[in-house]
Amino acid sequence: MRHRPVFSILVAVLAACTSTPAPSTAPAPQTGMYKPSASIRWYRASAERRAIYLEVYRAAAERLEERVKSRAPQTWAVIMDADETVLDNSPNEEESDSLHQGFSDARFVAWVRRDAARALPGAVDFIRRVHELGGSVAFVTNRADSLCADTKRTLAQAGITADEVLCQTGPTGDKNPRFQAIETGTPPSTLPKLTVVMWLGDNIQDFPEPTGAQSIRSAPDSAFAPFGDVYFVLPNPMYGSWEHNPLP
Repeated sequence: MRHRPVFSILVAVLAACTSTPAPSTAPAPQTGMYKPSASIRWYRASAERRAIYLEVYRAAAERLEERVKSRAPQTWAVIMDADETVLDNSPNEEESDSLHQGFSDARFVAWVRRDAARALPGAVDFIRRVHELGGSVAFVTNRADSLCADTKRTLAQAGITADEVLCQTGPTGDKNPRFQAIETGTPPSTLPKLTVVMWLGDNIQDFPEPTGAQSIRSAPDSAFAPFGDVYFVLPNPMYGSWEHNPLP
């Protein structure tokens, strides 16, 4: 959902410490002076993250097969978020963390335009399965509209076929109007009217109202019934709309 940073200062520091250039997609400082935050270390280095992504995508594919058994091809779609749902921006998060700098639009733009983000575990196979079953894949992302062309290129380079990519054009990141555009076949969507059978994202706001809000955390368990059926959520402990939630 939210996005972040790039490499110039870090590369200069590493170049002064060693003659070997820093890797382009995984800049892990070797000086011993920097320790990644627990959330970034978990996301970038844990076996658990890989297991969860593969598990969620596998479960989503199995449920999707059931949900579309009686649906005609090209009449339905799956809506997905991009960042930390299918594209891994954690090297960029690590760079910002190592520089002790927060989110910066300028650094995130530079990161996006490097096309360095790679597909997350299970994402490519899941999207391939959607297309095999006769569905369309629409990405609804809160990347700025000025980055939409770059985003389409990065998705393609990561092995992901996108039938639609709708970026943020308005003053807020509310995705519901774009969800509705896909369902009604109206602008900004360029697709015909489609029945959306599944949503996948790493932030609660990647799902339609009324589910798509942090306030659901205090709702009864029954409010979460769509998860594992119509909604599938991926883990992102690095950033999100949860960051300002008070602790219970």
